Amino acid sequence: MNMQIIAVPLLAAVLLAGCASRPTGPSVMVLPAPGKSFDQFNLEDARCRQWAAQQVGISPQEKANRAMARSSAVGTAVGAGVGAVLGAVTGHPGTGAALGAGGGLLVGSASGSEAAESSGNQAQRQFDIAYQQCMYSYGNQIPGVLPANLTPAPPPPPPR
Repeated sequence: MNMQIIAVPLLAAVLLAGCASRPTGPSVMVLPAPGKSFDQFNLEDARCRQWAAQQVGISPQEKANRAMARSSAVGTAVGAGVGAVLGAVTGHPGTGAALGAGGGLLVGSASGSEAAESSGNQAQRQFDIAYQQCMYSYGNQIPGVLPANLTPAPPPPPPR
């Protein structure tokens, strides 16, 4: 009966962790330069996506998955150890280890999801910056960024 109590939340945590996914491309807008053909823009986009992926090393989703797995494994190991010690004190080391491992997996998965989110966001930001730098070098427009050869308009005169 105790294993059923642990199995249901454990299964739910595993299923929910599998639903989270990171984008596999840029999450920023880049527009073609005036007069540039759409075919040329698509070619530059493909080159810049590849270049940005090389700069990050692994995909943001893979980085998040690794952080989640690492945290879950550590939580399970610590939980099993603590459960075995507590189980040995009560005379049931096997049951204690199993309960501790289940609890450790749940706690490790919960903390791992936060680590995975943070790690994935950091990788996505690195990807986006590299992608924007590449697209900007081709002369494409990044909304909110003034081209290097354009100076901002002077401020309006003060009211009279």
